[in-house]
Amino acid sequence: MAAVWVGVKGTVKDSPGFSAGRDADGIRKAISGLGTDEASLISILTQRSNAQRQLIVKEYQAACGKELKDDLKGDLSGNFEHLLVSMTLPPAVFDAKQLKKAMKGSGTTESLLTEILASRTSKQMKDVGDAYYTVYGKSLGDEISSETSGDFRKALLFLANARRDESSKVDEPLAKKDAEMLYNAGEKKWGTDEDKFIEVLSLRSLPQLRLTFDAYQNICKKSIEDSIAGEISGHLEDLLLAIVKCARNTAAYFAERLYKSMKGAGTDEYTLTRIMVSRSEIDLLEIRTEFKKLAGYSLYSAIKSDTSGDYGNALLKLCGGDD
Repeated sequence: MAAVWVGVKGTVKDSPGFSAGRDADGIRKAISGLGTDEASLISILTQRSNAQRQLIVKEYQAACGKELKDDLKGDLSGNFEHLLVSMTLPPAVFDAKQLKKAMKGSGTTESLLTEILASRTSKQMKDVGDAYYTVYGKSLGDEISSETSGDFRKALLFLANARRDESSKVDEPLAKKDAEMLYNAGEKKWGTDEDKFIEVLSLRSLPQLRLTFDAYQNICKKSIEDSIAGEISGHLEDLLLAIVKCARNTAAYFAERLYKSMKGAGTDEYTLTRIMVSRSEIDLLEIRTEFKKLAGYSLYSAIKSDTSGDYGNALLKLCGGDD
């Protein structure tokens, strides 16, 4: 399962000379002493891969008879607690919990559903679906069905059901055919056939989509983004544009999300935490590069000026360096 969640452009890697027993003991001491030793918690949890953290969680449970996440919750608070607890969860469980949170209570957080479902691979979504069922005893698809509606629901279900082609082979004639179909479904007709956009954008592989976007530009003389923005509205528009961004450059999509989470008055710590935790072993190095391009300053400096205390220190460790 781990390989699906680990990329070559992460800032967090397996720690050499790792001992789960030693780390579990270090964490126990950091929590159980008089006052909490936050620095030790940060240096252990942010400098171990998620696979290693899962072993620490097991060791801690065996040694202390309690769940590490419960002890962290009992000892810490606020954003720092949320960050460290998030890091003790397997990635698929973390995503499942985010999706549950997006659909809980009155109203749905569509932007959160969009971010996760637009950016995860089919293999990752299979894991998330399994984790969702294990944790909540309900099917992710059923929950999405009851919490969303219309074409937005239809597109989310395509993505949740992990139906995107993952092969790296591309098919030129298919790209032309899809581009023609999208042109005929949108710009060329009165009214828009959203189904065609949903199917192509949810089912084709990312390299195939990039080819289709080029073909589309040739036929239509405008970008697929411009057409979607002009033809489609609301949550479906946001979702389809997110898929296009991720197909073109996933790291740039997340860089923009991070930039928006810290721009202006107030920081959206929830988004900041989620992206830093979920991308730290996949492509955070690439996201840092894209962030610098977009903002003109480094992700490290943005986090440093926008967060503080133990929460800020832990995020800076995950960030892994300045650019």
